[in-house]
Amino acid sequence: MSVISLRTFANSSSVPIVVFVDMQQEYLATPRMLAIPDIDAALENCRSLLDHCRSVGLPIAFMRFLDNSAYFNRATPFARWIEGFEPQRNEMIFERSSPSCYACDSFTALMNQSRGGFVLAGFAGESACLSTLVEAHHRNHKAVFLHDASASHRLDDVSADDIHRAVAKISALYGDVYETREWIASTLPRKLGHGAQTGV
Repeated sequence: MSVISLRTFANSSSVPIVVFVDMQQEYLATPRMLAIPDIDAALENCRSLLDHCRSVGLPIAFMRFLDNSAYFNRATPFARWIEGFEPQRNEMIFERSSPSCYACDSFTALMNQSRGGFVLAGFAGESACLSTLVEAHHRNHKAVFLHDASASHRLDDVSADDIHRAVAKISALYGDVYETREWIASTLPRKLGHGAQTGV
């Protein structure tokens, strides 16, 4: 993916929208079933990404999962935002009740009009992130996945780390996969060049 300087695309429809998926307390709520034990490094990369996007003025969207289950029920504290990831008034909020972000009609409408596509970070890698990337590919939408700003659950006897490595490799079939620090560096103001793709 070619990332051009912010000065060049400041007033252009080619600006990517940075989407934070399911930054919700459920993923921190050990020992609940959907908690991700080794989430700290991914969260730190999400924080760096959010700080960067806010400092340079990139458009930010928060997508959250809400349903009537015991996990993401609006009435429970586990559906709330993780501390530090509360959307600001100038940032977009979308909601859905199925894994893919495209299950939200307003998100789909936005992506249909966005030439710049989106950059994806958040949880969980093997469900929401991967399903969104697959659907973006089939809709011919540009998509970038920041694999180290995400984490996955273990599945049966396969560890969470192994699952997430597989998610990153599969995601590369449907979009561009980057490390957070490399993508941030490639979008610094007045910096021209190409983001270095990760070798996951």
